[in-house]
Formats: sequence, structure tokens, C-alpha cells
Amino acid sequence: MAALADLVRGFAALLKPAEDNDVKLTEWIVTARAAALPHLHSFTNGLELDRPAVDAGLTLPYHNGCTEGVNTRTKRIMRQMHGRAGFDLLRHRILLP
Repeated sequence: MAALADLVRGFAALLKPAEDNDVKLTEWIVTARAAALPHLHSFTNGLELDRPAVDAGLTLPYHNGCTEGVNTRTKRIMRQMHGRAGFDLLRHRILLP
């Protein structure tokens, strides 16, 4: 469990975008594969499958967090209102600050 906790902390440190995170990710993957944690091996394989996108996410300061937040909020409001009133009320609730 201690090895898993260390690996999770190491990966969490990579989530703050920095230019050298792609190199650090490679080192982290090597360390994670050396550990006897099969589920973590599966995770590292998934990272390797889409490595260019993972590298971009860990090195570039750009993200679409605001857009995803608006989408999540809209979906939540739609679920709360399912079957009630109509489009006018839905539009009103979405446009409220």
C-alpha cells in the first residue's frame, strides 16, 4: 500500500502542467511497471496508448475545464427538471447566474 500511495502522489504531482512533465511521466511509468501492482500496469498501458494526448495534457497550460463545467451544470439542471414545465423554464434556469 505504501508503494501505491507513493506512485499515486508522484502521478498527482504531474497533473500541474510543466514543460518537463513528459520526461517525468516516462520515468513514472518505468517505476510503476517495476512495482507488483497489476492494476497500475493496466493504467500505464492506457497512458501509453494515447501518449501524445497525455503529454499535451501534462505539459500545456490549456484546458477546457470551464466548458466542461458548463456542460455538467446544464446536464444536472436537465436531470432535475426531467418531465417538468418545458423549454422556457429550462432556458430560464440555465441562463440564471
